[in-house]
Amino acid sequence: MPGLIQESQFKTITIRELHPTFAAEVSGVNFKDVSEEQFSEILEAMAKYGVCVFRDTGLDDDAHVEFSKRFGALDNIRRYMVGGRQPRYAHYELFDAGNIDEATGLPLDPDSARAHANRGNGLWHADSSFNPRRASFSLLRAVELPPPGHGGDTEFADARAALDGLPADLLLRHDYVGAHSMAHSRKLGSPAFFADVDPAAAAAPPMQRHRVVQRHEPSGRAALYVGAHLHHIEEGGEEIPGSWELVQRLNRHVAQPQYTTSVRWERPGDLVIWDNRCVLHRAGPGTFAGKYKRDMRRTTVHDDSPTAWGLNSTDTQWSGPYVPVAQPKSVKA
Repeated sequence: MPGLIQESQFKTITIRELHPTFAAEVSGVNFKDVSEEQFSEILEAMAKYGVCVFRDTGLDDDAHVEFSKRFGALDNIRRYMVGGRQPRYAHYELFDAGNIDEATGLPLDPDSARAHANRGNGLWHADSSFNPRRASFSLLRAVELPPPGHGGDTEFADARAALDGLPADLLLRHDYVGAHSMAHSRKLGSPAFFADVDPAAAAAPPMQRHRVVQRHEPSGRAALYVGAHLHHIEEGGEEIPGSWELVQRLNRHVAQPQYTTSVRWERPGDLVIWDNRCVLHRAGPGTFAGKYKRDMRRTTVHDDSPTAWGLNSTDTQWSGPYVPVAQPKSVKA
């Protein structure tokens, strides 16, 4: 049952389970000096639980990035820096996952282009599934939080247990391939604002292809690789009949209550690490938009497993933004 303290499996950390099948809160980590033994146990916990929560870590930007590098090579935001745009932080490896307006330092206007794009974060997804090389771990740290009672939790779904629990009439072939697009999830998140965006248009960034059923190498278990970035499903290079209906059904299946849990951010310095290869996540609801700052910073680790690149060429390079911001018209939600 969730909530049990487990002391026997690990020597340097303590685990409190948050859900019957995945997710745990980890205590006992000395983030000022994480030993090799302790880091190995963190990796073991990640393999088992998929989501690990660390409270009051004391990490700043520098330490956040350095700790993240221990998990593998990090993704960066250089490809987003177009049109003279400058990074908000000193580290290109830090992704801005908050609601701070770069120009004013105030909470983002809920009707701004970036706020409309961020609505896609409220849909279940795996970070970087739209990239040719998928992500393994995401490390999200709280810097400033809304007052209690205004929401802003992060929700997670167990893609391994969801695959195990597929109903008998939902048959998945192991050669099914998913085509992923960030433009697709952004349009799903704010369809009126992005009405003119066509993720399948010739001018759009090419979709990236990863198998729908993936082996999660650290645990040896299989998992669904779906979410809001998944535009359609293919077999043999062609979209299958009823593709969109299947995509929607799979996403609804993973999001059922028996596969999901919510993590509440308690204080600045809290850190949540999740493995995008075996869980989905989404930004939870809240009333803080346009009123209170929610400063969240994320590092993203490149997957180094044998299936990291899916069916994509290892020579594929991204450049420029994923979603055009000048074309859509601003609308009131």
